[in-house]
Amino acid sequence: MGKISESEFKRICDGIAEDRASIIRHNPIGSDAEVLLWMLLNCLNSYLSLEENEAPCFTGKPDELTYRKAIVFILRGRTADDFDPEHYLDRLISE
Repeated sequence: MGKISESEFKRICDGIAEDRASIIRHNPIGSDAEVLLWMLLNCLNSYLSLEENEAPCFTGKPDELTYRKAIVFILRGRTADDFDPEHYLDRLISE
């Protein structure tokens, strides 16, 4: 199982924020917040090398809260140091 440090999580969030306009323009699947959180979730799936059975599955149409919960869920037990991802998520979607 892969682990992620707070600094690496911040780097990924910052990179998504830098490419915000392009990500939103090329992924018209929902609100801006949903698109950015969806991108972060998929980056984490790849970064942490999650197996198919470890990646969150959704029923219905996921929304911002669903993506937030999924991100926090997959980080649980996969962080190299103890940090709260919520303020990074807030900052990512508020810019």
